[in-house]
Amino acid sequence: MNEEMRTIRGRGVAAGVAVGRAVCIQTRTVEVYRFPLAEGGADAEVERFEEALRRTRDEVQSLRRQVGTDLGEELAGIFEAHLLLLQDSAFTGRVTRHIRDEEVNAEWAVHRTVSELEDRFAEIDNEYLRERSEDLRDVSRHLLRVLAGVAAHELSEIEGDVIVVADDLTPSEAVQLGRQGVRGFALEGGGRTSHTTIIARSLNVPLISGLEGVTDLLTDNDPVILDGDAGELLLHPSLQLLSEYRQRREDIVQREQELLATSTLDSTTRDGVPVSLMANIDLEAELDDARRFGAAGIGLYRSEFLYIERSPAIPEEEDHLEIYRRVVAAAAPHPAVIRTYDLGGRKMAREVMHTEEENPVLGLRGIRLTLARPDVFRTQLRALFRAGVDGDLWILLPMISTLEEVLRFREFSSQVLGELEAEGIEHQPDYKLGIMIEVPSTAITADLFAPQVDFFAIGTNDLIQYSMAVDRNNEHVADLYQPLHPAILRMLHRVVEVAGDAGIDLELCGEMASDPMIAPLLVGMGLRRLSMSPRVIPAIKERIRQFDSAELAELAEECLTQPSATEVKQCVERFVAERVAQETVS
Repeated sequence: MNEEMRTIRGRGVAAGVAVGRAVCIQTRTVEVYRFPLAEGGADAEVERFEEALRRTRDEVQSLRRQVGTDLGEELAGIFEAHLLLLQDSAFTGRVTRHIRDEEVNAEWAVHRTVSELEDRFAEIDNEYLRERSEDLRDVSRHLLRVLAGVAAHELSEIEGDVIVVADDLTPSEAVQLGRQGVRGFALEGGGRTSHTTIIARSLNVPLISGLEGVTDLLTDNDPVILDGDAGELLLHPSLQLLSEYRQRREDIVQREQELLATSTLDSTTRDGVPVSLMANIDLEAELDDARRFGAAGIGLYRSEFLYIERSPAIPEEEDHLEIYRRVVAAAAPHPAVIRTYDLGGRKMAREVMHTEEENPVLGLRGIRLTLARPDVFRTQLRALFRAGVDGDLWILLPMISTLEEVLRFREFSSQVLGELEAEGIEHQPDYKLGIMIEVPSTAITADLFAPQVDFFAIGTNDLIQYSMAVDRNNEHVADLYQPLHPAILRMLHRVVEVAGDAGIDLELCGEMASDPMIAPLLVGMGLRRLSMSPRVIPAIKERIRQFDSAELAELAEECLTQPSATEVKQCVERFVAERVAQETVS
C-alpha cells in the first residue's frame, strides 16, 4: 500500500474533527455460502432460523430501550421498523420457503431473500419493505450475525481514538459503535438525511459520507484525520499534521466551553439591537442542546422526522401531541415554530400517498401532500392545536408556492378547530401562522402572501437550490450552489422589505444563518430572527455582538451592488477581517 499522505474528499454530514487510527469494516461484502441440507433436515433448519429470529428480536428490543434512554423515544422509533420487519411474513415467510423448497441453510435463505427484495422493491406489495431498504439491510446483517454466532461490531480492542472506516453503517451499528466511544465515521455511502447520519449528529460524532473506495485505501491501525467540517479524510498524515489536528481538536473543545459562557449574554449588536437566535431541531434529544446553548426558542422543528422514525406506521394523534408539548414547553417563554410535515418522495411521500413520482423533489411534497391527504393532516393539526395551550405555538407551512394553498389551509384548520371545540377538547385557537419562503415564486410575490399570514420563514437551502437549478449534493454542479449569489441576496432583501412594510415577523432558518461569516450580512439586511443548529448559536452570538447595526447595514448595501457571489464573499470577508483586527488592536 502506498503510505504517502493523501486527502479524500466526501460530504461532511456531521460536523467535527477527529484524529485517530482507522478500524476498517466491510459490511456489503459479507460472504454467505450455500450449503445443501441433509435429507429431512429442513424442519431443524427452519427451527434454527426461528430461534435466530427470536434472539435477533430480543437484541433489537434491547437496543431500542438503550436508545430510548440515551437519545430519546423519537430516535428509538427507528428500531420499531426493525422489529416489525422481523415479524413480517413478506420477509420471514420467504426465508422459510427457501429453506424448505431448496433445502438450503438459513444463512443462504436470508441472503437470497434480501437480494430478491432489494432487486424487486418496486414490485413488492408491502409498502414499507419497498421504502425501507436501509432497515432491511440492517436487520439482515443482524440476523446473519446471530445465525453465525458472531457478535456485532463491538471492537473489543477499542482503546484510544478510533475512527471507523466502512463502506456503510446501519443505524444499529452506528448506535453501538458510538456508545463505545468511536471518535468518527468515514463512510463510502450515506447521505445528509440517512438514519445513520441523524444518529451520528445526536451522538456528536463527526461523519463524512461519499468517500468512494476508501475501504480499499486503508487497513486497520492506519493513522487518519477526519475533518467533518471540510468533508475531508486525510490518510497517512505526517506526525506534524497529526499534532496540528490534535491541537485543533483541543482548541475546538476549549472554544466550545468558552462560547458556552455566552448563553447568558444578550444576543444584540454592539449598539444594542436585539437579534433572536433560535434552534433548528429534528429530534427531541436536541431540546437539551437548545437550552444549553442559549437558544431563544425553537425556530424550526421539522415534524417529518416523527413520521420517518415511526415508519412504517403513521403517527397517531397522541404521538404527535407528546412530542409537540415537549417542544412548546421547552421553548417557553419563547416561540416554538413547528413546521407541518414536509415529506417528499424520498421522505416517505409514496408511503403516505401510495403513488410513484419521477421527480419527487418537485412533486407532491410539503403543503401539497398535506392538503392532498386531509385524513393524515387532520391528525397532526389536532395535536398542534392541543399542544398550543402549553406555550407560544407558531405553525409553519412548507413548500408554499401559491396563495390558494394558504387559503385552503385556513379553511381546513378552521374545520379542525371546530371539531375540537365540539368535542370539548382543550386547545389553543390563537396561534401564529407562517409560510416557508423557499420557492422563488413565493419570494417574488411575498407582498401578496403577507396579508394572509403572521410571519415568514426563509428556507435558504431550497430557495438557493430551486433558484440556481442545482442539486448541492451533486458533486458535478455543487460549485454552482452559491448562497451569496446576487439573485439570492436580492430575493432576501425583497422579502425583508415586504415583511417590514406589512409588520409581520420574519426569520431565516436555512444554513446561511449558521455561517459566522454570513450572519452579520443577514443582520445588516434587516433580519432580526435567525434559526440554526443549537451548537452554532454561541459562535453566531459572539460574532453579532462585535458589530454595530449601522455598519452592518452599510455592509449589506455594498454587497447588494456586487455582480457575483465571489465578489460578495470577498466583500464580507474583508469587512469581518478589518473589524476583528480593529477589535484586537483596541
